[in-house]
Amino acid sequence: MSMKKAIFLVPFFVFLVVGSRFSVVVSAGDKNALAASFVFGDSLVDAGNNNYLQTLSRANSPPNGIDFKPSRGNPTGRFTNGRTIADIVGEKLGQPNYAVPYLAPNAKGEALLNGVNYASGGGGILNATGSVFVNRLGMDIQVDYYGITRKQFDKLLGEDKAKDYIRNKSIFSIVIGSNDFLNNYLVPFVAAQARLTQTPETFVEDMIGHLRNQLKRLYELDARKFVVGNVAPIGCIPYQKSVNQLKDKQCVDLANKLALQYNARLKDLLLVEMKDTLKDAHFVYANVYDLVMDLIVNFKDYGFRTASEACCGTGGRLAGILPCGPTSSLCTDRSKHVFWDPYHPSEAANLLIADKLLYGDSKFVTPFNLLHLRDL
Repeated sequence: MSMKKAIFLVPFFVFLVVGSRFSVVVSAGDKNALAASFVFGDSLVDAGNNNYLQTLSRANSPPNGIDFKPSRGNPTGRFTNGRTIADIVGEKLGQPNYAVPYLAPNAKGEALLNGVNYASGGGGILNATGSVFVNRLGMDIQVDYYGITRKQFDKLLGEDKAKDYIRNKSIFSIVIGSNDFLNNYLVPFVAAQARLTQTPETFVEDMIGHLRNQLKRLYELDARKFVVGNVAPIGCIPYQKSVNQLKDKQCVDLANKLALQYNARLKDLLLVEMKDTLKDAHFVYANVYDLVMDLIVNFKDYGFRTASEACCGTGGRLAGILPCGPTSSLCTDRSKHVFWDPYHPSEAANLLIADKLLYGDSKFVTPFNLLHLRDL
């Protein structure tokens, strides 16, 4: 795969059971079903929190959500045409209903028992990340909000049952980090000063240090089953190909190198350091980078027509740059595109990624897959 160096502009964000409403409680006959999913991260898994923020990072206009059956094709704030990876994983593990967005008006009472989604488009591990969007929920704030939810669980279930419910019947999913590069370190007018004082190695260590503290805070609030995604090949998304005028098989070298550098440190943090430090917790490393790269390189083998053109784009010279919205052109077959918009995967791609995380081997998910994590 040939590479070119980057010319970075501010992206809107990168990466990176459909049908009837589910019952609130888990069926007694399905003892292994996931009770609750707590989701942290960015627009890859945002289920609508940014709808309630004054922010430039939103997906609350059509055709976003056109294939999301629970809303009958109306936008929900998800940055894709249908379900996110977190939605799909939750439903396939038997979660009774989708995790409710924390900022939504209905995020209260029994609705919390299915879990809560704190993810926010534009958010990052570092507090400064995503400031170009005006408002977003960074990881520190997301953990703060979970702390509030944790107290609500004590009131709903009682302290002992709440602790068991969260420790043994819930999974904590974290998909974050891309914005720390693409909407922080690599944005010239935002991060020029930071790059004068921080080498890539120093910046990555800053990210890892913050994430370490965030994971420990979640652990102190009874989180025990973690799945943490690494950073996808952010140099290969349609936005980067368009703005850098790359050919189909070309990617931005610098962005991918930074992602790989961070990913190596993340794997060590989760599978060595945290494993040794928090001995009663389980950490799963989701290799999103290789999962997405596999789809990009071998897209034809998976039945896709293209991995370089987004389904929802804008015609003319801004094609592949602007986010999906009402004035965007739309492809005829959404299932044939790896990418929904210039920055985010389609539901068809999310389904394949989720499937590998759920049932795959150690190449993509380690030390075990999410089905095994649920059943621990």
